[in-house]
Amino acid sequence: MSLVNAAHGRSDSTSAVHPTGERPHGGRRTIRQVVGAYAALAKPRVIELLLVTTIPAMFLAGREIPSPWLVLATLVGGTMAAGSANALNCVIDADIDKVMNRTKRRPLVKESVPRRGALIFGLVLGVLSFVVLYFTVNLLSAILAIVTILFYIFVYTLVLKRRTSQNVVWGGAAGCMPVVIGWAAVTGTVEWPAFVMFGVIFFWTPPHTWALGMKYRDDYERAGVPMLPVVATPQHVARQIVIYSWVMVAWTLLLVPVTSWIYTTFAILAGGWFLFYAHSLNAAVRRGEETKPMSLFHRSNTYLMIVFVALAVDSAIGLPVIGLPF
Repeated sequence: MSLVNAAHGRSDSTSAVHPTGERPHGGRRTIRQVVGAYAALAKPRVIELLLVTTIPAMFLAGREIPSPWLVLATLVGGTMAAGSANALNCVIDADIDKVMNRTKRRPLVKESVPRRGALIFGLVLGVLSFVVLYFTVNLLSAILAIVTILFYIFVYTLVLKRRTSQNVVWGGAAGCMPVVIGWAAVTGTVEWPAFVMFGVIFFWTPPHTWALGMKYRDDYERAGVPMLPVVATPQHVARQIVIYSWVMVAWTLLLVPVTSWIYTTFAILAGGWFLFYAHSLNAAVRRGEETKPMSLFHRSNTYLMIVFVALAVDSAIGLPVIGLPF
């Protein structure tokens, strides 16, 4: 889910098929290989990033360390929801994945998982995510998880992805939902800090994904996906990355009133660090120099982790919040 679009930064290498294309043991696969192939459909590395944002949201919601059992239940349900969306995305985008070098080792492309099996797997995970969250957390978090899956599949994958260069801008909203689910798990409601965290990830997604798109522009063009780097000049893409980066960093400061100096310090320092590299990329593009957009892509993951880990630490320590200036 994008953070959903963090998925675009990983090439799936898990496959039950050998590099030669032949299946071992005369076409028979071990249980481990089958399980590995289905697990790859869920894109576990993408889910890791989603969990990095969910846990801090739960810490901030109560301004303390939440119940370990509540955290575990929320993570299990959230992982199932994310896995469901990712598996269904693989089913829908199998034709694209076949022509992109970055995704050509995904299970459906390698035929290590049948299409029908992948579809059932994705649907079952979605149902289980609702059941787990409803019975172990609360109804609101369960509903939000299902809404996230539906948005990712029907709005992003089926409508936006192949039709507009703004696909990751609006479609990326699905990747912002884990923080809202985490907040709802603790409070049973959705309040303004949850929407601020949503916004941080929302504005983080375009620079993160467009940096990747600059690197794999030919892949997306060959697949017919109108990512911004495919339809716009590198100069325009780099400017947009800088603009969204500034908005993202400024947005993180909206959480200052509900945090202490710990979060504020890390948000400012990490923001300045990321902006330096965003401007460096833009300057290199303007000068016509060879660029390394993947450097910014990887730093964007680090940046997001720093901001949200700072939120968790700040909430766990429980120092007095800065509060509003009025």
